[in-house]
Amino acid sequence: MRCTQYYPVIMTGDVAGTAAFYRAHFGFKPVFEADWYVHLQSLEDEAINLAILQGDHETIPETGRGRASGLLINFEVEDVDAVYRRLVEEGLEMLLPLRDEAFGQRHFITRDPNGVLLDVITPIPPNAEFLAEYAPEVAPAQLTSSFYACP
Repeated sequence: MRCTQYYPVIMTGDVAGTAAFYRAHFGFKPVFEADWYVHLQSLEDEAINLAILQGDHETIPETGRGRASGLLINFEVEDVDAVYRRLVEEGLEMLLPLRDEAFGQRHFITRDPNGVLLDVITPIPPNAEFLAEYAPEVAPAQLTSSFYACP
């Protein structure tokens, strides 16, 4: 299977409110907008997409209908400190404050109006223990967004 695009779809009871949250705080714009579905695209990179779907819409099989749960979305950014300061100023609750992780991330975690966890990350060099866990062909300098991208 060749992946031509990959994006999460958040099922919710408040499509408009959820779309407004991602527009206001994470720099998305709508590229398709209906009352039951909004497709969002990053203002900075058209390859980054997110969709918001009415959780009980008829296009979803009845057994799959519902709301987002058990979901964590990673946003990899160039300057996590600046994003953290901005989102704190905008009043978002920080569930995990900004910190460095030995496995190679500086990050924080907040959540959207549906309770979806949002992990905002800037890669940093991992410590020696975790560096050994990476594939040999991936050097610390290569641990960028391309490392995590869908091929």
